[in-house]
Amino acid sequence: MLVASQHGRRLRVLLSEGSSTSAREAITALGLMGHHVEVCDPSTHCLGRFSRFVHKFHRCPGLGDDPAGYLDFLLQLLSRQRFDVLLPIHEQGYLLAKAQEKFAPLAALALPSFQNYRKAHSKIGFHNVLSGLGLPHPHTEFASSPSELRDKIRLPCVVKTSVGTASRGTWMVRSPQDIEGAIAELESGHGFDDPVLIQEFTPGTVEHAQAVFCRGELVAMHAYAQVAAGAGGGDAIKESVRRPLVRMHLARIGERLAWHGALSVDYILAGPDETPRYIDCNPRLVEPMSAVLSGVDLVDLLLRVSLGEVPATVVAGREATRTHLTMQVLLGTALRPGARLGLVRQLWQVGTGRGDYAGSTEELTPVRLDWVSALPVTMTALALFLNPGLARELPKRGWGSHLLTPKSIRLIEERLECSS
Repeated sequence: MLVASQHGRRLRVLLSEGSSTSAREAITALGLMGHHVEVCDPSTHCLGRFSRFVHKFHRCPGLGDDPAGYLDFLLQLLSRQRFDVLLPIHEQGYLLAKAQEKFAPLAALALPSFQNYRKAHSKIGFHNVLSGLGLPHPHTEFASSPSELRDKIRLPCVVKTSVGTASRGTWMVRSPQDIEGAIAELESGHGFDDPVLIQEFTPGTVEHAQAVFCRGELVAMHAYAQVAAGAGGGDAIKESVRRPLVRMHLARIGERLAWHGALSVDYILAGPDETPRYIDCNPRLVEPMSAVLSGVDLVDLLLRVSLGEVPATVVAGREATRTHLTMQVLLGTALRPGARLGLVRQLWQVGTGRGDYAGSTEELTPVRLDWVSALPVTMTALALFLNPGLARELPKRGWGSHLLTPKSIRLIEERLECSS
């Protein structure tokens, strides 16, 4: 499955990190287009290293530990070596959006203004955008202290910090014990530095949509539903869907924010009319291979926008395109009773394409296309078979120093000399 690039030439692309599942999938998309891919990350064993499509790995300071060092590293690397595009595949976009004038002479980069990036990155900012546009979302209250949080909570609900990713800073609260547990975790960190969101629990189906914009104009969108969950609520099996109303809403959000680049949202289909209620936003692409396999190559479109092109609007991809992430399948299976037998059964079904995996395509570690990706899958399977309890710990290893922290956010906003 080799997908020809729309550029007509081989691009040199630098990914801003290599630890996330989104980075790993972007590597596959870029490699299938024939581009030269390099990755920088603070971890020498990041997931992105296990790919035949990665030509070179650069170990760098962590964004969460040392944002100034990370910024200097990128600037020096791009000054020494020629890259066509710098791809902000995860939270590094927060820093790159503020410093984008420094990168402009060095590599193409698609990001909105720092002010608008902050709005999308912050749950409070995104709530304000939704409210300003009159778009549906769960009823939300705000609390600035433990006592205020206790007073305002109505069970069940979801408590969220203003900034958080990969399920960090989110608590499903169903009982008084859950309330106190959330408060204890908030107080152990920086949870009340900004108001905490208390969001009404909305029953329904959770779906995800991701899009690429060019100067506020929607270029393309892809949506998918979760068929099966893995560890931490992550998607183990997905299926593409068409959501014209979500596309209209996303176009309005992108126009309001004058968005340039990639933007993703999570929403719940609620009520008998399945109205989408928006619950979260990520200013980036999230695991883009589902879109690629459905016929909408958002990674290629993001490259084109980065390079200053204005791509024609792309129609939706194929519905009912099913994909899976074997590592998430294994992690989710290990959390259930009879874990070891379940792991063997799931591996057999994945390998033979039976059961839930009939007609499904691996999107995270495509061993048939990229044999090196077999290593992390094999190691994960062996580790979980020996100790299924690791399924609670392994996902947290993705919360490494490549991600933002409250401290690094303050440093970026207050101390780093960047253009805004």
